[in-house]
Amino acid sequence: MADIDLNRMSLDDLKKLQKDVNKAIDGYEDKQRKAALAAAEAAAREMGFTLAQLTGLPGKTTKSVSPAKYRHPENAEQTWTGRGRQPDWMKDALENGQSKDEFLISPAS
Repeated sequence: MADIDLNRMSLDDLKKLQKDVNKAIDGYEDKQRKAALAAAEAAAREMGFTLAQLTGLPGKTTKSVSPAKYRHPENAEQTWTGRGRQPDWMKDALENGQSKDEFLISPAS
């Protein structure tokens, strides 16, 4: 490793060096953490488990898709779950005095 004479460096150069060193340390630690995690996951897989099962921590989850609750009366391909932003066809229908219940796919009992 090259010897660096810190006493001859300007304050700006020292701060840049410090920033570069901190960035290199963070990158090294991140790489080591990922390697350790991959090794732990591989060991768990060899034993027939997931790492989440062994640690009791939640694993990677997939977002569940909610079933459609409302359907456009003229175009059955246009549906809405009732969550999130209302589609334009539903907004237009509500503005024209229609009720959401008119568009229910299967009324709740």
